[in-house]
Amino acid sequence: MKLLVAMPCLNEAANIAEVIGRVPTSIEGVSDITILVIDDGSTDNTSEIAIENGAIVIKHRGNRGVGSAFHTAVNFAIESSYDIMVNIDGDGQFNPADISKLISPIINSDADFVSASRFIDKAYTPKMPYVKLFGNHMMSHLVSSLCGQKFYDVSCGFRAYSRETLLQINLHGAFTYTQETFIDLASKRLCIVEIPVEVKYFKERTSRVAKSISKYAVNTFMIITRIYRDYYPFKFFGGISLFFLLIGIGFGLLFFYNFMLTRKFTGFLFAGFISAFCMNTSMIFGIAAISMDMLVRIRVNQERTLYSLKKTLKKGNHDV
Repeated sequence: MKLLVAMPCLNEAANIAEVIGRVPTSIEGVSDITILVIDDGSTDNTSEIAIENGAIVIKHRGNRGVGSAFHTAVNFAIESSYDIMVNIDGDGQFNPADISKLISPIINSDADFVSASRFIDKAYTPKMPYVKLFGNHMMSHLVSSLCGQKFYDVSCGFRAYSRETLLQINLHGAFTYTQETFIDLASKRLCIVEIPVEVKYFKERTSRVAKSISKYAVNTFMIITRIYRDYYPFKFFGGISLFFLLIGIGFGLLFFYNFMLTRKFTGFLFAGFISAFCMNTSMIFGIAAISMDMLVRIRVNQERTLYSLKKTLKKGNHDV
């Protein structure tokens, strides 16, 4: 099996050499290990140091975001016929020695996608500000509820993908990709496994993704909302329709209850207007739920076509 270790980096000149040097040179069941550094618009000499230490480098001409760096790695892995891809940050937060532990379920055909987890084992939970820890738990709870499967850490950037998973994955977010991956792969019934790992937490380090917690939360929520809308449109629009329907029924009952008592429409006309508005809105979203659910078949067929095209790809030009 051929293994690609992909490292998305932004200004990691101080750490990249050490991280590359700690990547295992041999793993049981793996015949070839290649290190790929995706330089996402660094202004330091990250690329030069990575090349000096034996890595292949793809350099983005500008900072596109972690999600775009991940897309670049996936395309390279598919076009170069790698059997497994591991995605690991280039800042030294994760221990490259854990790569063998991460890919083991894939080699043994026990999983399609393996994600490192900082929270599944409380002994490995890093010491981080409570607001970040709470945010991670809430995001994992949200994604778990959408996928119908319990996940403990959907934001960790240390992951392993089988070739079949790389061929089927279809993401759109440039800002980040971590939570979207779970929803996409769970909807395709791929086997997802979490492996506990120990992580270093750098208090003084500013995250390249979550520079602002509020901005990160909003952007991530928008990505999750869009993918849930696209993959589960009947639930998405049907839920909105049901929400307005219940409000409409509530105000409608209030309106008619007043009429039965007073035999007059005056005094509670607002309830009638609100009820009518909500019932009409509910009907619109109900129609949207049925219509968009029909379009899911088109999307599924398009993804099948894309899957077939990816399987026939030959190694191409990686200058981006």
